[in-house]
Amino acid sequence: MHKRLVTVAQIAEFDAIIDVRSPSEFAEDHLPGAQNCPVLSDEERARVGTLYKQSSAFEARKIGAVLVSRNIAHMLETYFLDKPRQWRPLIVCWRGGQRSGAFSHVMREVGWDAYQLAGGYKAWRRHVLAELVTLPKKFDFRVISGATGSGKSQLLEALARQGAQVLHLESLAAHKGSVLGGLPGQQQSSQKSFETRLFCALNKFDPQQPVFVEAESRVIGKLRLPESLIAALRSARCLRLDVAFEARVDFLMTDYAYALHDIPWLLACLDKLHGLQSNDTLARWKRMAAAGDFRALVSELLQFHYDPLYQRSQLNHYAQHEGAQLISLATVLPPTLDAKAAEILAATDVARGVARIN
Repeated sequence: MHKRLVTVAQIAEFDAIIDVRSPSEFAEDHLPGAQNCPVLSDEERARVGTLYKQSSAFEARKIGAVLVSRNIAHMLETYFLDKPRQWRPLIVCWRGGQRSGAFSHVMREVGWDAYQLAGGYKAWRRHVLAELVTLPKKFDFRVISGATGSGKSQLLEALARQGAQVLHLESLAAHKGSVLGGLPGQQQSSQKSFETRLFCALNKFDPQQPVFVEAESRVIGKLRLPESLIAALRSARCLRLDVAFEARVDFLMTDYAYALHDIPWLLACLDKLHGLQSNDTLARWKRMAAAGDFRALVSELLQFHYDPLYQRSQLNHYAQHEGAQLISLATVLPPTLDAKAAEILAATDVARGVARIN
């Protein structure tokens, strides 16, 4: 069976990317825009693997051939009968071996110009990791810092609405980055999937224009930022938000409304502060949560946990934090943030990526 192979650099040449790995492999991570058409389900793959180990390779191949043939026939009938003769699919499996080989062979026999990705998903993964080492070094990052509740993410979104390049790490990670940052009922992705999304975001940016990003720690929820990105952010110029304490409390009461009224989830989050706060403090905060005294709880969390943590982390980790441009906000409301975003960009030569704000 003759193989037609292409590299990661040629992915954009194809009309579709068909990932024939099992659903669990696909769910962990996959090429952007890929469609999952597994030639073996997770259960079938386990069955063939068990036969291979406990019986023989020949027995495993026989059963595997039956299952793969049946699944390919189903995929062709279900998804591809309407595709024209000139349609060009790229077939991806784990290493660019038998699974993608079988699928692409059948497609070529039909008459489609099907190719396999050389090295399969593993080649894609190596490409992503290599690019995440070099890409962050190419950009002029502008780090938006500020105490918890200052509206950093909201200012990023306002900047994006004004046409600025924005790297929204918390959006990519599906987590707000704090002990209360998890979204109820929503799981974060795998580390591999997060890194793929991060690579795709960085790869779209123009190095000649600044990229605005929020100050983050090394970990957002359970997901780690690449060391090269961390190094780039910590040496970048900063814009520091200054928002009155009560305005920050007002904002957090709205922004975390979904969490504050989910008492069991809120109490579980507070439990994560064991070792960082005294038992007496945690007991008091839990009583506030149970009693629905959310404003007092938010105020104390800022005063005794988040604000001291912010002061330590920014001064220790961001080289240009002390010289940051100070941005004062009376409120963290969309009209105010949109106006401030326009003001920031007006003071920045976005077309050439040369700042005039420091």
